[in-house]
Amino acid sequence: MAEELKTAVDAIASAFEQFKSANDERLKAIEKKGSADPLLEAKLARIESDLNKLEDVNQKLTQAALAQKDMGEKLDNFETMLKRPGTGPETKQIDFSMKSFEKWLRKGKENMAPDEVKALSVSNDTSGGFLAPEEYVRELLKTVTEISPIRSVARIRSTTQKSIKMPTRSGTFAAQWVAEQGTRAETTGYTTGQEELPTHEMYALVDISEQLLEDAVFDVEAEMSGEFAEQFAKAEGTAFVSGNAVGKPEGILTNASIGTTNSGNASLLTADGLITLVHAIKSDYARNATFLFNRTTLAAIRKLKDTAGQYVFQPGMQIIAGVPNTILGYPYVETPDMPDVAANAKAVAFGDFRRGYMIVDRVSLAVLRDPFTQATSGNVRYVARRRVGGQVIMAEAIRLQVVAS
Repeated sequence: MAEELKTAVDAIASAFEQFKSANDERLKAIEKKGSADPLLEAKLARIESDLNKLEDVNQKLTQAALAQKDMGEKLDNFETMLKRPGTGPETKQIDFSMKSFEKWLRKGKENMAPDEVKALSVSNDTSGGFLAPEEYVRELLKTVTEISPIRSVARIRSTTQKSIKMPTRSGTFAAQWVAEQGTRAETTGYTTGQEELPTHEMYALVDISEQLLEDAVFDVEAEMSGEFAEQFAKAEGTAFVSGNAVGKPEGILTNASIGTTNSGNASLLTADGLITLVHAIKSDYARNATFLFNRTTLAAIRKLKDTAGQYVFQPGMQIIAGVPNTILGYPYVETPDMPDVAANAKAVAFGDFRRGYMIVDRVSLAVLRDPFTQATSGNVRYVARRRVGGQVIMAEAIRLQVVAS
């Protein structure tokens, strides 16, 4: 594994050096002639394609680093919980299915243990599966489903209730100076409130013929279980980014309290705009901040230089040591549901999302196999449901880049 990472590091570094050289040549040609050589543009496109292929390695590393940090925080919280009276493993049942579902979202099926995969699958029938002819390819061709990995950066909490409530400080007082024998009046202004995070339900209903279940050369029920998990993950990822909070989670882009910073150009991102964005949040949040944007935005950011002529994108020269690619020194997570760069689009989000956004899990993934409702039609009905909530809990920890002058 270490050798594979080293190879990826060398490839990323080499490709980005070629990218910088070709892009610098392109910029000089544009400045001198008003346009770049089409051959040079094609070369740059090929290098960008190579960088995009290598980006998958970087994203896995970034999310692994974030998950490791999150696991450290969870262990600290668990240790604190064990020290409280009346709490402990025997008083709180761990939802194994939910843990398995979260691991599937973070690491994929190939990195899961057999019992974890089984927890996501409905039971097979008594025949124990179906045999297929040797010449038949037992593989279902599927298009790629892109999922916004907000769970890798947000704070996650499980609940057994329909919602959770969190106390908040909504106002504070200011300290006052006073003379040695001066009169001291009450410093007012300290107020508290309560933030409620409701859970919402999503479902999927699929009818499959009994004959297909009997004759299929692969396990249709197991395939449907994986499909339910994948489509639910896609739906919740979209809601965490752009949900309107009406019957679904609130998205980062739709919260009116999150501040915005203009890019400095009516239709493009700029290096100065990104630098301003980074410095627009408080230092305490910036220490654990992450960029969120989609893949096309990453391609645009790779070409940006600051006023000193340095690229804002830097390849992770120390990936083996756990340092991934960065933008202005901060890690980034590709988020497909973030908008493309366009006039007035909120194309980039930046901040400490673990402090700014919370996800609440109520029911992880429940699949009901109903052989009766559609029996006269020769179908078996599968009904899957999931209950999850999410919303911004600390707006000042997050900031958005608006493409505007």
